[in-house]
Amino acid sequence: MTTDRSSIQVDGIPVEVVRKPIKHLYLGVYPPGGRVRVSAPAHLDDAALRLAVVSRLGWIRRKQARFREQERQSRREMVTGESHYFRGRRYRLDVVEGAGPPSVRLVNRGRMELRVRPGSDPEARRRALGAWYRKQLRESIPALLAKWEPRAGKAVSEVRIKRMKTLWGSCNPSARRIWLNLELAKKPPSCLEFVLVHEMVHFFERHHNERFFARMDALMPSWRRCRDELNRAPLANEDWSY
Repeated sequence: MTTDRSSIQVDGIPVEVVRKPIKHLYLGVYPPGGRVRVSAPAHLDDAALRLAVVSRLGWIRRKQARFREQERQSRREMVTGESHYFRGRRYRLDVVEGAGPPSVRLVNRGRMELRVRPGSDPEARRRALGAWYRKQLRESIPALLAKWEPRAGKAVSEVRIKRMKTLWGSCNPSARRIWLNLELAKKPPSCLEFVLVHEMVHFFERHHNERFFARMDALMPSWRRCRDELNRAPLANEDWSY
């Protein structure tokens, strides 16, 4: 698919424009900073694009305001007493130094213990916690695929996990491959489920068109509530988002 990328300014708002061989125009506002992006038919000129954006300025500004008000986590220093999240729950971190490989365990419903070697720096501690998050996220995927593949009517060939700065998930429809943001390990389980189903629906519909939303409604009627919950969840300072 041939695409052409450019940008315009509309009433002081930067707008990313992606022209594609599609029939309809799609406008989105994305967290964390309220980035505005328009996917438009290749033949549409800038004047028509500006008119489309102007007609949605009120909606755009409301979405941007909501993202600005969203709770944001400060940069984690990886020391005892910090708050960290797992599956939507807040935990108090206890850093314990000792011999042996790094490990993480949930002591109770409010305490997360991170065991590290003596003298480990914040980055080493961050890697250890990140590896644990990755393991937990990976272990939750098979049950979700077993639930949703029969309902969607198409199997997922592979799910990969990586850090992504602007997306909660992405996919390659032709290869039936899905990528999930590592940060989803911190979010409520319903958020992970929503992102996975969202990407599976893209196997059938590449764009957020009426057919895409109709299929989402049929598969997961509560998907809008899950999406809103994901957008309300605290953002990491690194600005990972969907």
